[in-house]
Amino acid sequence: MKIRGLFIIPILTVGLVSCSSDDSTSDSSVASGDSVVSTEAPVTEAPTTTIFAPEPTAMTDVGETTVEGPVTGGGGQIIFGTSAFDGAAYGYTEEEYFIAGTATSFTSAEPLSQDGMWNVTPKDTAEYKTRILVRRPTTAAKFSGTVYVEWLNVTAGLDTGPTWSLSWVEMLRQGAAWVGVSTQRVGVEGGGNKMGEFRVLKIADPERYGSLNHPGDNYSYDIFSQAGATVWRQPDVILGGLEPTAVIAAGESQSAFRMTSYLDAVAPMHDVYSGYLVHSRGARAANLYCATNCADPGDASDVKGPDVALIRTDLKRPVLNFSTETDVVGTNLGYRKAEQPDTDFFRSWETTGTAHGDAYSLGIGDSDTGTGNGDMALFDAQSGAPTSVYMGIIECGLPINAGPHTYVLRSAIHSLDQWVRTGTPPASMPKLENNADLTGYNLDAQGNALGGIRTPYVDVPLAALSGLGQEGGSFCGLFGTTRSFTADELSALYPTADDFIAKWNAATDAAVESGAILAVDAENIKAAGATYAAR
Repeated sequence: MKIRGLFIIPILTVGLVSCSSDDSTSDSSVASGDSVVSTEAPVTEAPTTTIFAPEPTAMTDVGETTVEGPVTGGGGQIIFGTSAFDGAAYGYTEEEYFIAGTATSFTSAEPLSQDGMWNVTPKDTAEYKTRILVRRPTTAAKFSGTVYVEWLNVTAGLDTGPTWSLSWVEMLRQGAAWVGVSTQRVGVEGGGNKMGEFRVLKIADPERYGSLNHPGDNYSYDIFSQAGATVWRQPDVILGGLEPTAVIAAGESQSAFRMTSYLDAVAPMHDVYSGYLVHSRGARAANLYCATNCADPGDASDVKGPDVALIRTDLKRPVLNFSTETDVVGTNLGYRKAEQPDTDFFRSWETTGTAHGDAYSLGIGDSDTGTGNGDMALFDAQSGAPTSVYMGIIECGLPINAGPHTYVLRSAIHSLDQWVRTGTPPASMPKLENNADLTGYNLDAQGNALGGIRTPYVDVPLAALSGLGQEGGSFCGLFGTTRSFTADELSALYPTADDFIAKWNAATDAAVESGAILAVDAENIKAAGATYAAR
């Protein structure tokens, strides 16, 4: 498969998030490359049983939807992010559908608590019609039974799928399907960041999307429940007859704030999803209900998300919380303030040497074919990471992070899928060693953070990789940094190429053993490391 970049603006599928708000605009509740070498995707063996299937027991509480599609017409192209998907060589297809129904908003008689044990009640209802995007195998023989449903991120003013962008390689190896949900108003109606306004659905193609109607983000939580329920209830329509056995929710950054509030407020009532990936969240939770935009002093009916929010501990579905260095400490996100211990139903992974957005998600991934070229490009970026992305639309002061975010996220979704199906949670992982005032990390002699999930990128480094310390405006503060080692530093660390390659391979094997990366990715990581002598 190949992801083809089509537009010269930043793709921003890293789920860029404003430091001051979990939303990209007001929370109004009022309507206003390379060739493919093989045609067969590598296969990760799929389990044959599931402990949460076939259908969640409380899904009868979730409203029904009417489905329209596959959608055609208008300009003839699906509007999504800034790149197109071509999965034909891997036996995948992409289709777009509209779903419509009646969504409910929720409120709380008490301020939302830090412990996440919220008690919410229905407030208003509104009619809606939104878009879902489906990428799936074309045949049942290729389908694993897992469907990942992503809460699309709208921070850049348009719908993007950052979890897909960083982990599609493993999704296709699994034979999973992916469904992206236009859950929030901005992606459908506009009104968010001006950068992405030309890719807002009703602006980009009013003929194709003109019938859509999003009544506001107060209804987003119920819309997300109904989208997941549609996967279970109408697979004959939206999945081409493929039968799901696990439906896993995912949301990154701004969408992860929303996912946190969904888990604390709605998941106990709507047992739709088999498991949850909360990807790169901060400490806070999203607002539950806003009469207008929850700005101070606000309205008496506003129910704001707390500045620090844990995920409630009485959930009986697996939740995997995935963090980069950018997410845990520093001035942007500060997840450490909401840290909670692992349980039978909760795991937290913190990945060393990674950033919220990085060289892979901001460029390399666009031309990755899943056949090793992306692995080579990421390996090389340790010695030459860019300072700008997408033809200089965003210029940062330092080389951006070239770390292993994509590899560890692939392992995370694989582990979550196995957890859902077998009941066996992934191993608890070590936490990053932050400093006392939560502004940074304790570092090793090479400048990489101590603790966290280890990979060869930080244990046999060619650079100091950080999620912090970037300079420049716009979204640069989320892109982390890469300080490439000098020739003298490399010679001191690795007297010969054979010495480096032996250490790189050993660290890669150790990362596979710990569960940090998958064995199938280790093959390409080692192959990239074998080119060290040619540097």
